[in-house]
Parts: sequence; structure tokens; C-alpha cells
Amino acid sequence: MSHMPRNTSRSRPELSRSGSEPARRGPVRRMLRWGGFAFVLAIALIFGGFLHFADSVTTLKPPLDPRADAIVVLTGGYQRIDQAVELLQKGAGKRLLISGVHPTTTSKQIRKMTQATPELFACCVDIGYDALDTIGNAEEATNWIHAKGYKSVLVVTNNYHMPRSLSELAYVDPETQFIPYPVVNTDLKTSAWFTDPNAMRVMLAEYLKVLLAGARNLTGLGRHPGLRSAASDGQS
Repeated sequence: MSHMPRNTSRSRPELSRSGSEPARRGPVRRMLRWGGFAFVLAIALIFGGFLHFADSVTTLKPPLDPRADAIVVLTGGYQRIDQAVELLQKGAGKRLLISGVHPTTTSKQIRKMTQATPELFACCVDIGYDALDTIGNAEEATNWIHAKGYKSVLVVTNNYHMPRSLSELAYVDPETQFIPYPVVNTDLKTSAWFTDPNAMRVMLAEYLKVLLAGARNLTGLGRHPGLRSAASDGQS
């Protein structure tokens, strides 16, 4: 009795190289590969942007002969206000706006703190109580600038806060010339500031705010008035 050849057609079929599983793996692997490249590129851009931000902030210097129609100081420290009042006394601008003052702080308290004369404050200093944040500073300053008819303004704030301040001001008022006058933070004067945890934390936080402000101003998403009056109107 002869043996019939075993039928191999019923054995388990093997997937060929052109089968569906490798075909499915190909696009997934390519997507993962390009996604990894995009992630690494994004991290490199963010890190490079931070280095550029840190370099521009730490090397930012006030103009040698500051001159403008007016001066705006964004509150956040007495050192800023002292510098702005000194600029006003030297004739760097005709008038000064102190933007973002807390409602409980009086003009008399600020004047005593700066040791300025009552005559100077009476004639040439305005106190802005409406701004809640940097966006509000820009709105409040712009309203004041347009009401007074100024074309150029010295902006006084800390050096690390200057990029975001100028960005917000230019967004709401692209026609006015804003001249930065940074108040240098002593923690950032040395080249080893990045070894100071507090200075590094301030810089990273401010850089993140700069990125968020840029995205907000570019898309218009999440932008708010930043004014105390607007917040009150929204609650009423």
C-alpha cells in the first residue's frame, strides 16, 4: 500500500513579508519616529529660546540719555518706582504714570516712600489703580497715553519682566514708541546667576509667561482685559 503525500495545504500558514501585520507596523513606526524627532526639536527650540531670553535679559541696559514724552512704571517693587521718579526729576519725561497700584495705597504714601516733593507729585504724577496684571498694565498705560497724546514712553520695570511688558504694550498699542528702561535685578548681574535656585526659578517662570503671552497674543485665546473695572463689570 502506497503512502499518499501529506497534504501541506492544511498546515498553519505563515505571514508573508508583504502581509498585513508588517504593513500596519510601517506607518506606526514612522509616526513614532517622526513624533520623537518633533519632540526633540521642540525641546531644543524651547531650551534655545530660554538661553536667548536669559542672555537678552541679563545684558539689557537702560539708555545712556533717556528721553521720551512720558514715563510709565509697572508696579511690583519700590525700586522701580524710585527709579521712575528719579527719571521724572531729571526731565526724562514730562509726566509719570505709576500703573497697577493697590487700591489701599495712597499717593501720599508713595510720595513719602520716594522722598519726592509734594509739588512734583501734584503736577506730574498720576496713580493708576485699575491694572490687575501685566495685561492690565498695558491697557491702563495705553488709555493714559492716548488721553495725554503721547508718542514715546519710557517703560520702567525689572529687566526679567521687560520682554513680556513690551510685548503686551505693543499688542494693545503698536503706534506708540516704547523705550525700555530696565531696573536691573542684582541676582542677575553675575554670570553665575543660574546657580542660584531663586534666580533660576524667577527666570524660568518669566520665560514660561513670555511663551504663554506670545501664544495668547498670536491666537487671541485666553486674553482678558486685566483691569479691575472690567472685572467689577463682569461680576455685576
